[in-house]
Amino acid sequence: MSNIKYILGSFADPDQMMDGIDKLQKNNIEIYDCFTPMPIHGIEAKLGVKPSRLPIVAFCFAVLGAILGFSLLYYTMVHDWPMNIGGKPAFAAPAFVPVTFEVTILLCALGMVATFFFRNHLFPGRAPRVMDIRATDDRFILAVDAKTNTDHELIDSLLKEAGAVEVKHNERKYISYE
Repeated sequence: MSNIKYILGSFADPDQMMDGIDKLQKNNIEIYDCFTPMPIHGIEAKLGVKPSRLPIVAFCFAVLGAILGFSLLYYTMVHDWPMNIGGKPAFAAPAFVPVTFEVTILLCALGMVATFFFRNHLFPGRAPRVMDIRATDDRFILAVDAKTNTDHELIDSLLKEAGAVEVKHNERKYISYE
């Protein structure tokens, strides 16, 4: 069994990489991922990436923030220390709206930042997961899983035919900066 985990095609032009994606998909070769130095519009649809579930997470954090903000106000103004201010009742709902809104936004924002760091594995002390260091500078990298796609010669020829500047076999899962 081979130690090769990924076959990486390095492209100098995004149009050539898109052509490489088409050629690989026509031959039923599954693409692991693409790494680009800039956003390429339409690549998600071409690769079949599912829509993000982050809006659901944001909604959950917002609901949690609204519940916590309203509960804090209700507890302090009605149960813990009720005050008679100008003859108003202790539970004056319109006065609760601004603070509840602000706590909702705060918890939603902080929760989404924490979700971003958790989902992208950006923990302190963790080495970045980079397939090829040039993907952050000027190269467009197409990664094909070598374990599930066993015809390596076909993949190499398709990538070179599409205009790959370099095709290499990666033995490690990720290259670190260390």
